[in-house]
Order: sequence, then structure tokens, then C-alpha cells
Amino acid sequence: MIDQSTPTLSESASVAAPVAAAPAAMDAAADTRGLSPRQQRIRSLFDAMAPLRDGWAERNRAFHDADRAYLRFLIPEGATVLEIGCGIGDTLAALKPARGVGIDLSPATIAVARARHPQLELIAADAEDPATIAAVEGPFSHILLSGTIGFLDDIEETLRLLRRVANPKTRIIVSYHSRVWEPILWAAETLGMRMPQGQQNWLSTSDIVNLLDLAGWEPVRREWRQLVPKRLFGLGTLVNRYVAPLPGIRRLCVRNYVVARPQPTVEAVTVDGKPASVTVLIPCRNERGNIENAIRRLPRFAPDIEVIYVEGNSQDNTYEECLRVRDAYPDWDIKVMKQPGKGKGDAVRAGFNVARGDILIILDADLTVPPETMGKFYQAMVSGRGEFVNGTRLVYPMAPEAMRFLNFLANRAFARIFSFLLNQRFTDTLCGTKVLWREDYETIVANRHYFGDFDPFGDFDLIFGAAKQNLKIVEVPVRYADRSYGETQISRFTHGWLLARMVVFAWKKLKAF
Repeated sequence: MIDQSTPTLSESASVAAPVAAAPAAMDAAADTRGLSPRQQRIRSLFDAMAPLRDGWAERNRAFHDADRAYLRFLIPEGATVLEIGCGIGDTLAALKPARGVGIDLSPATIAVARARHPQLELIAADAEDPATIAAVEGPFSHILLSGTIGFLDDIEETLRLLRRVANPKTRIIVSYHSRVWEPILWAAETLGMRMPQGQQNWLSTSDIVNLLDLAGWEPVRREWRQLVPKRLFGLGTLVNRYVAPLPGIRRLCVRNYVVARPQPTVEAVTVDGKPASVTVLIPCRNERGNIENAIRRLPRFAPDIEVIYVEGNSQDNTYEECLRVRDAYPDWDIKVMKQPGKGKGDAVRAGFNVARGDILIILDADLTVPPETMGKFYQAMVSGRGEFVNGTRLVYPMAPEAMRFLNFLANRAFARIFSFLLNQRFTDTLCGTKVLWREDYETIVANRHYFGDFDPFGDFDLIFGAAKQNLKIVEVPVRYADRSYGETQISRFTHGWLLARMVVFAWKKLKAF
């Protein structure tokens, strides 16, 4: 059985002096004054267990390795991480943070952690105490409670307190064992197969989501992993990789994860105190008749809009038309470029690489997504409602010739599949209009090595990257229009096969690892 040894009540914060300056001084706060009787019992238990922690972890190595592997998927290397209830620091160290701060209620446990991981900032203190959080310099890109939530006295208030060391981009990750496993874990502890834990809060995933919401955090991802927390000569690994992630079955897994972001404020998001600027990227190949209409129909929905036409080696003088339109509309900031390679994905990457806008928008040159709706996408971003906004053509009734029936059915089916794979709701993955902050796009680019160069569409490179970053994804419904010029460049069978390959690829990269 597993040892879910995640020590005690802990937390972390921002505001005052850096913690690294005087960890010993922080430890003075770790005496029993101010601790509840329950906290004192927990601290005493984990003080006693401190010399044995490594042995317990080794007995349940398969569980801990799989748990840390998923946390490394959620938290990229080089992040700034605060772990509440860090134990002996092995999980925090495994994340390879640029700065790692760990807080634990047990001084004896922290002493062991400091000897094992001198590169980390480790504090013996009560993370439920506002003074502890006030003494830690933040903000952090990620806050981790790995198994710790079961030991907190006041979960809601602790989660609320942690907002002091967060900024709008911070992600909090709460991992805990499933309530379904409560009797199994109790039996394992009774039989000496699991490290003693003491009294815990037994919470369902829904309980955790509710507490996060009450404390001002908006959940963006839920996941369940590890159906068999033992290797069993490789059988457990195979089950966990290919069976445990399946719908229905995954709810039986021992470990669940909730990722949340700070709830957005009602004020519009600004950049350096100014309204966010925008780049509207228009990939175009054999779209000569739509080029001028794109700029004529585009409203000035933001005070600073850049438009980039990226032409894809057309045969109908699209490039020349882009140049003409640029010169005919000098009151617009229009740029024209040829893409270096082939495919929409290449065009999007080339355009975004030179874009100057704070917000990046893709507008397909076929104009089946009306340019007039771009303001809706902008508002969804600056209101903070979404960090990655995807258009959906499958909510409103569409124009009669806008999408062939087989394409419609395939889009519906693939949307359901990808909603499961990405743990966020999608109704239309192939709508060409996608919107994100440029800084988030740059993070996707920096971490593109995880997925590789796999996507000729350009859509899934952004969708998968946004999902891995745990961005808040929302969809904006649009009325899908007929083409007024040219022919569709989508082949239902060729592109259907590519979509099927995307499903397999997503399964391997997002679920079965």
C-alpha cells in the first residue's frame, strides 16, 4: 500500500523579508504556542516520524514516483514554487524549481529536509498563521499542497491566506487521496504498510473545488491518477498508464489533483496601466477576394491594433492584394509577410514571432468567423474571464453551406474526445479563431519541446500548450458564415485522419505517461 506521507499544516506567503535570510529565526515560530491541540498532536507525530520518512517513502516508491511525474507535468522546471507541508523536501526538489520554498509544521522534519536539500528554502512554522505567510517573499508561479490539505485546521482560511503570495498568473495545485480509498488506506496504516498519519480531513474532489472557490480560487483542471499504486512487476504501471485515465474508471484512482487560479477581478486587465494592445493575425492562401473585406469589416475594438497578413504561397495573387490593401489603408497598422514554410501552423508561428500586441488573435482569411466578432474575444481576455479563448461555431445555427454534414459530426465527436483529454470543455477544436496573451504564447514556445513539432493545423499546438500551462480556457460562440470567395482548404478524409492521429498523440502526451 501507499505511504501518503505529506506532513503537516503548512503554508507560504509574500510581502516581507525573504525567507532565505534567516530560516532559523522563522523556526522560532514553530513552538507550540498558538497551535491548536490537534496541530500539536500532528506536529508531535511527524517529529517522531521524521527519521523514518525516507524508509517509508522507499517502501512506496512507485506511488511517489508516479505522483511526482504528474506534478512535473503540471509545474514546469524553473518555476518558483511554494510547497505547504513539504515534508523532507523530496517532492519540491524533484520539481527543480528556480526558487523552492517549503513550509512544514514539524521542526524535526524540516531538519531532515535541510540536510537532504540545502538548495531549498525550508521553514519550520505553522502555515495557517498569517505571520508565517507575511514573512515569505512572493509571489510564486505555483503553490503546492501535496497531501497537506487533510491536515489543515481551517482549509478555507488557509487557501484564502495563500492568495497573498499569488499574482493573477499563479496556479495552486492541491493533490490528495480519493475518499473512495479511505478504508483501504486506513487498513494499510493499521497493518503497518503505510506511515501513521493521525487524524485527517477526508475530502472529495468536489469538496476541494468548493473550498477553493470559497477562498477566491477558480478551478481550471481536475485529474485523477493511479488506479494501482504499486508496480507489481510492471502490471501496475501499465494499468495506470492505459486503463486508469479512462472515463469512469479514473474516478476510482487513489490520487486526485485540482489546479486553480486566483479568481479574476472585475477591473479590466491592463498592461503597465494601459489598455492591452492587440495583434490580429490573418493567415491567407488563395484568399485574394477576402483580403480587403477582412480589414473593412474589422472594428476598432481596442485602442492599439496591429494587423498581420501572413501569405502562404498563393496562386491567385493574394500576396499582391495584401500589399495593395496595406497601402490603401494607411490609418491601420498593417504588416504583410510571406510564411517560410507550409501549412497554417507554420503561418501562425511566423506571424506570432514578429507580433507586437499584448493579445494575439487569429482570424482566418475565409471570414467564415465574422471579423465583427473579434471584440467579443478581446473582452473575454481583458475581463479576465479567460486566458485562452477559443471560438466555437457549433452553438448558434450556422449558414446552410458553412459546414458539410460529415464535418459537423466529426467536429462534434472530436470535441467530446478532446474535452476529456484536455480536462477542459471544448465544443469546437477546429474553429480557426484562437486568442491568448503574448506572454503565455511565449511560454508555450519555450515548452514546445514537450509536444514537439507535431501540428500542421496550428490549432492543437496552441490548445495543448494552453492546457499544459493550466490556462483558463473559455469559448466564445460565433455565427459561422458561408464563404464569399474561394473554396475550403479542408479535406474531410485527409484532415479527419490527421485529427485521429492528434487524438492518439494527445492520449500519449496528456494521459498515458
